[in-house]
Order: sequence, then structure tokens, then C-alpha cells
Amino acid sequence: MFITNHALAGALIGLVVPHPGAAFVAGLASHVAMDRVLHWGDERVGWDDFVRVARVDGTVGLGVSGLALAAAVPALARPSVAAGIAGACLIDMDKPGRHFLGRSPFPAAVDRFHSRIQNERPIGLVVEALAAAGLATALVALRRRRRRAATPPGRVAGVGADPAG
Repeated sequence: MFITNHALAGALIGLVVPHPGAAFVAGLASHVAMDRVLHWGDERVGWDDFVRVARVDGTVGLGVSGLALAAAVPALARPSVAAGIAGACLIDMDKPGRHFLGRSPFPAAVDRFHSRIQNERPIGLVVEALAAAGLATALVALRRRRRRAATPPGRVAGVGADPAG
């Protein structure tokens, strides 16, 4: 699964799970569950081509993570959102580890487990796109609902409101 989708899922988890430790663990579990779902991968794609895709995905995922953190409502949810994103993305740190350091930061058993749970096919790109659209839509909807709930009656959300919260 693209890291962007893992980041979106982690952000959603962080908004729903109020404790950062629990959000981290739930984010980690979501990564495993999402990697079991059909997603993009093509054994004909070499490492260099994979890295080109990963650079774009990593940049988008980083942007999504920043936006999710900045937009977290209430602002007190930010630690849980950050923890959910971190847990959801952690297992994929094997790839930047290999690219930048020449090795995964994880023990071989973790890398073997992560490799075994992958369900990758070229057609999985459609699933990736649908997952991104669904997760982003759910994140925006949850944020709007929370923002509306936090707005006192008779006040318009976003007008005269505290920008931090």
C-alpha cells in the first residue's frame, strides 16, 4: 500500500483513538491489515523505478501528514494523530533504510513477515486510488463533524475561532 494511504489511515485512527499509545498500536495494526488487501506492486518494476514512485508517494504522504496534523480538531488530538500516523507508517521504513543506508532498520524476521503479508498486483493501483479517495473523504468528513461540534451555537465555524483548535 502506498505510504500516503497508510498516513491517511493513521490520521483517521488518531482522530478516533484519543490516547497516543493506543493510536500508535492501532496504526501499526492498520498497516498490517492494509498490506493484506490487494494493492499496487509489480515484480517487473526494478528498484530504481520503485524509488521514483516512492519519492512521489513519500512527498505526498509527508504533505498529507502535515495537513492532517495542522487540521486536527480539537488541537489536543494532535499527539494521537501523530502517533497514529507514525504507527501506520513505521513498518515501511525498511524501504528508506535500504535506499539510504543499504539495509533495513528492522530484524530480518520483521522484514520477512512484512514481505509475506503483501498482496501486490499491478491492478492494485485501482484499489490504491479508491482507498486514497475513501480515506481522504472520511478524514475531511470527520474533521468537519468535529469542528461543527466544537463550534458554540450561534457562531459560524472558522469565523473568529481559535486558529489552534
